[in-house]
Amino acid sequence: MAGMLLTRIPPPSLRSVVRSMWAAEPGPAAPLAHPAPRREHVLPTGDMHLVFRLSDTPLRLFADPDDSTGWTVGHAIVGGARSAFYAREVAAPTASVGAQLRPGAAWVLFGMPASALAERHTPLDALWGTATGDALDLLQGLPTPSARLDALEALLVRRLAQRPHALHPAIAQGLRGVADGIPVRKLVRASGYSHRHFAALFKEAAGLAPKRLQRVLRFQRLLATAPGTVPWAELALALDYSDQSHFIREFGDIAGMSPETYRRAAPSAANHVPVDRSTSSKTAGPGQDQNRPHTASSRTPA
Repeated sequence: MAGMLLTRIPPPSLRSVVRSMWAAEPGPAAPLAHPAPRREHVLPTGDMHLVFRLSDTPLRLFADPDDSTGWTVGHAIVGGARSAFYAREVAAPTASVGAQLRPGAAWVLFGMPASALAERHTPLDALWGTATGDALDLLQGLPTPSARLDALEALLVRRLAQRPHALHPAIAQGLRGVADGIPVRKLVRASGYSHRHFAALFKEAAGLAPKRLQRVLRFQRLLATAPGTVPWAELALALDYSDQSHFIREFGDIAGMSPETYRRAAPSAANHVPVDRSTSSKTAGPGQDQNRPHTASSRTPA
């Protein structure tokens, strides 16, 4: 039996902070062919995510292909806006429910700027305290993905009512401009602020600096443009990469693999790419969780 995935556009009361909502119910688990956990690279969208994993398996991340242990984040997680991939375990099907969040949501839902949560995963109980356990218990007790979506929607509506917040008009305009590919210098000039002040306000709302977010959004447009059939050079030209080497380098930085490796992987979901540990790039730089555990060995977090 196949699993089930429901997606939902949030109600008008949530649309200022929630882009979309989803609930997944897995089918029966297939037997594992190998004892080592299977992995995937999760590619950045530019948005934050709030996720409740309702099965027994918590989120487990890996630092790089040599990391055979990884580290556990938990069952209720805030995934901050990212500028590069992260590597996670996909060893067991997992029931889950979550929301893709818009810029500005961090202040409303978590009481802090998005920049404080960017490039990392944060256990939700570090932000919501004991309310996290209450939310997990409620969601785990519901029988269907649709009922879980209803409950998550109601929970977020209550949170929004406690701390209403609106994006700064200059940043709202800047976000639209970044999505449209307008040069950042023009957005700064239109804002009336200095470059430093504009970038600081932007990062507080979106988690990423304007140019870094623009880079991720261009990458997402690339993935949405039939990358399995259109030549890479043609796509690079259409999306204004300076040359093919620039395109290949940026693809590797964001995805942790070359364009051809991505194409051979043929992922069923564009942002979830199964990886072979022998060919996966090191998870480093912006894509690495900044708050991951550290030990004497950088290869094996606690």
